[in-house]
Amino acid sequence: MKLSKLPLLAKVAIAIVLGIIFGQFVPFWFARIFTSFNSLFSNFLSFIIPLIIIGLITPAIGELGKGAGRLLLYTALIAYASTLFSGFFTFASCQFVFPHILAEGIEPLDVETINEDLVKPFFSISMPPVMDVMSALVLSFTIGLGITLLKGDTLQKVFIDFREIITLVIASVIIPLLPLYIFGMFLSMSVSGQVFSVILLFLKVILVIFILHILLLIIQFIVAGAISERNPFKALKNMLPAYATALGTASSAATIPVTLQCTINNRINPNIASFTVPLCATIHLAGSTMKIVGFALATLYFYNIPIDLFNFFGFIFMLGIVMIAAPGVPGGAIMAAIGIIQSSLGFNEQMTGLIITLYIAVDSFGTACNVTGDGAIAMIMDKIASKQKTGLI
Repeated sequence: MKLSKLPLLAKVAIAIVLGIIFGQFVPFWFARIFTSFNSLFSNFLSFIIPLIIIGLITPAIGELGKGAGRLLLYTALIAYASTLFSGFFTFASCQFVFPHILAEGIEPLDVETINEDLVKPFFSISMPPVMDVMSALVLSFTIGLGITLLKGDTLQKVFIDFREIITLVIASVIIPLLPLYIFGMFLSMSVSGQVFSVILLFLKVILVIFILHILLLIIQFIVAGAISERNPFKALKNMLPAYATALGTASSAATIPVTLQCTINNRINPNIASFTVPLCATIHLAGSTMKIVGFALATLYFYNIPIDLFNFFGFIFMLGIVMIAAPGVPGGAIMAAIGIIQSSLGFNEQMTGLIITLYIAVDSFGTACNVTGDGAIAMIMDKIASKQKTGLI
């Protein structure tokens, strides 16, 4: 199989292994070449992040406002509530677990000395963003809400085209270069002697997140079963084909046909399922939120950075909004979230690279959690629609 045909996870795994191995014997100047590339890539990310936010969130708000009315509003609110629950559930669980498992066997790094230990690039090119992240968010909401009030759709079409450009940049430039970026990061950490602490962090944190995402699905279906008066465990079992498909595709969009059939098998009205499943594939990313929150917390612990509760809670609320507009490409959610991770939590280049790597390492599991949870929302919406007697049933 050609390297270009390998899935993103395989490329990332190869990049990590090669970075660790090469870092044991390559000369210092060789490491500086890839550190220079990482510096350019990181600066480009800083430049493109506000544009990603505007390009994704603005048309998403415009589309929500011009959709199927009350039923769409209910679906969006439930999806956002599910995403927030995932974030706070992960935060509470990890705050309880991480002090016990990350305090043993891992030597935390001092964030103030990180830059002294890293391999320095040969050169760096500044690429200042056109605006900061908060300005981009405010602008996106202002224009997006304004679009919903306009009679015409000219401006919405412009932002839909802009979204296509941003999605193309993510899918054709950023994601393909991520393995090289991750290789350079692990090469630098290997040369500077930090890599084995990071690997131990990987294994422990990924295990915790895997357990939590199973618990999240059980909770989602228990709540949905209670509201819809259906057997939650039977409904969850019927969604397993969608879960398995998402593990292979790592794409919510590519899994829609299977998710739709599984949802209909749960005795959901086909019209409601056909409305809810494609919509939730775009706006319901509870599994992705879980990964980002958990890995962000682990990174803060690893670098000995104090956790501000109110600041982190604000981060979760913002993350829920950004997830609604995340592009449906592998790794798209983390790329959409990098802006608020850096602005809210103060992540530097190495910390950003670490959380991207952690996220990609379990990307398919997060996607599987997302699409399986869509079935729980469909159960709730079926119950709401039957009471509302909408035109979809």
